[in-house]
Amino acid sequence: MNPNRSMSLDRRLAAGFLVRLCRLLTGIRARWLAPLPEAQVRIYYANHSSHLDGMVVWASLPPRLRTQVRPVAAADYWLTTGLRRYIARRVFNAVLIARRTAGQEAGAPNNALTLMSEPLEQGQSLILFPEGTRGSGEAIADFKSGIWHLARMNPQAELVPVYLENLNRVLPKGSRLVVPILCSAVFGAPVEPLGENEDKQAFLSRLKDALEALKP
Repeated sequence: MNPNRSMSLDRRLAAGFLVRLCRLLTGIRARWLAPLPEAQVRIYYANHSSHLDGMVVWASLPPRLRTQVRPVAAADYWLTTGLRRYIARRVFNAVLIARRTAGQEAGAPNNALTLMSEPLEQGQSLILFPEGTRGSGEAIADFKSGIWHLARMNPQAELVPVYLENLNRVLPKGSRLVVPILCSAVFGAPVEPLGENEDKQAFLSRLKDALEALKP
């Protein structure tokens, strides 16, 4: 079955345009270090240094998988303009998460895990960035606990590290100017699933180590 049949005409055209634009701006080269299964629920987790990161990972996937993989993104960024809303909702079918505000208590209810778990339970995959915020691109920050909770709630989902190189130089933090530079996305082999009695910090460190091991 052709996966594009499940997409409307405008979404197919917009998706094709964004994939071509992404490749033009970044010259992205995707490299897979393990065979890609036809049907497997996955959490693709990557380092985060640019607003283009989610688009690059999504565009690097084979066309047959894109309709089943949803980027996780910050609602406060992607809902600010009509164009961003269209791209996030209509093209990427992104899972939009409201980030905590400065005055929100750390223990206040947050439905992010529920929003991310629903697609996984329906057989879809996710793209997420466990550092939580954009970094400099030079070093990978410690992971937030969200991916640990998500792995506990969704043991059927494989965890696949994706190392992105040079994205911080294409769209530097604080800049609106896109600089065409060759980038790469290295997709690693799935990591071992969360152990029954595995400590949270040990799990987060193990996932981070697997991502850092993909650096060129």
